[in-house]
Amino acid sequence: MSIVETPARGAHIADPGPLGLAAFALTTFVLSLVNSNILHAPVEPVVFGLALAYGGIVQAIAGIWEFTKGNVFGATAFLSFGAFWVSFWYLTGHTDLSGGGKELHQGIGAFLLGWAIFTAIMTIGATRVTNVVLTVFVLLTITFFLLSFGEFWEKATITHWGGYFGLATAAAAWYGTLAGVTNSTYKDTVVPVGPRA
Repeated sequence: MSIVETPARGAHIADPGPLGLAAFALTTFVLSLVNSNILHAPVEPVVFGLALAYGGIVQAIAGIWEFTKGNVFGATAFLSFGAFWVSFWYLTGHTDLSGGGKELHQGIGAFLLGWAIFTAIMTIGATRVTNVVLTVFVLLTITFFLLSFGEFWEKATITHWGGYFGLATAAAAWYGTLAGVTNSTYKDTVVPVGPRA
């Protein structure tokens, strides 16, 4: 009698992680150039298209693939941050915020604080993934808290620090993309990501 092995769930689907990380990294990189004041605020609209198409839609697609593969962490992360970028695109590019007055900073601060809390929660799960993913989530948590406090306290310097941490976050996510694509292509661990816990 022969025993037929059942393939792992989603084994026929390529790993969507590098795609999701790439979409997150590029969008975060461009916005962080503005938040850090390396690029000045008037150029911020250049990120809107990325926020909708790449950071938003493409990252959400990667999240759906993660569900198909049975990866709850990846699915929750990519779909949530895909939604973050779509909401950012709508809030900053298609919403009239002129009536917010001084309270506008408090509203944006609360928006960012909510994402900081969510990211901190996800960081706990990231301790069971890889060192690269954990690094991305630690840096992103710091980024969101700094951006939130920068809005609440209306301190540009804190926002600029949030931008610098955002650039570090993008670099870590791009490293994860490099590792995922290279290791898959070479079918070997060419670019290390650290052990799974």
